[in-house]
Amino acid sequence: MRKSRESVDRNTQYALEEAVKLVKENAKTKFDETVEIAMNLGVDPRHADQMVRGVVNLPNGSGRSVRVAVFAKGDKAEEAKAAGADIVGAEELAEDVQKGKIDFDRCIATPDMMPIVGKLGKVLGPRNLMPNPKVGTVTADVTDAVKGAKGGAVEFRVEKAGILHAGVGKASFSEDALVQNIKAFADAVAKARPSGAKGTFVKRVAISSTMGPGVKIEPSSIMPGQGG
Repeated sequence: MRKSRESVDRNTQYALEEAVKLVKENAKTKFDETVEIAMNLGVDPRHADQMVRGVVNLPNGSGRSVRVAVFAKGDKAEEAKAAGADIVGAEELAEDVQKGKIDFDRCIATPDMMPIVGKLGKVLGPRNLMPNPKVGTVTADVTDAVKGAKGGAVEFRVEKAGILHAGVGKASFSEDALVQNIKAFADAVAKARPSGAKGTFVKRVAISSTMGPGVKIEPSSIMPGQGG
């Protein structure tokens, strides 16, 4: 771990390609580490007009196995199962969630299920699992939503201190695949810039593997026009 840290200059902002190379070189554990991005944004998410959230389909997938739950009934429930959803249900699924039985990573709901799902806000909200039409998880098109979640759709949402982070691939991915994923993620964040954001939108960017040191990236190398 110390050797890994010594190979990275904490005060340097690297170009994206060089940063990816360093992260891959320092991912030395026996498991396939997740490559994560952290972005420090010039927003205060306590204000509604400065909230940054969205979803991005990573061109090379996320590399993680995602368990998807769908709130649906009848034909839509059958459609969700056929698309590969891991858990499908309605009232009985809501009861399980209320009891704290949450065995899934993404949650999708058809619009008619929202009166039931809406009551689960206190349980699903803090885990960032609450279905939302803005990120395509409240939809009648459950096939697309399930396949997207399984295929590498990554949701993002800025946290209290203006920090946003997400997994953008695995250390086993090629450098090119990680660069493409990171650029796609950064592009989606840029497009989600809220009307209330003033001044520099992206202040700092860093990537790391699960156990590796953080590597700072020059913001303009992933988002032209950004800096500082």
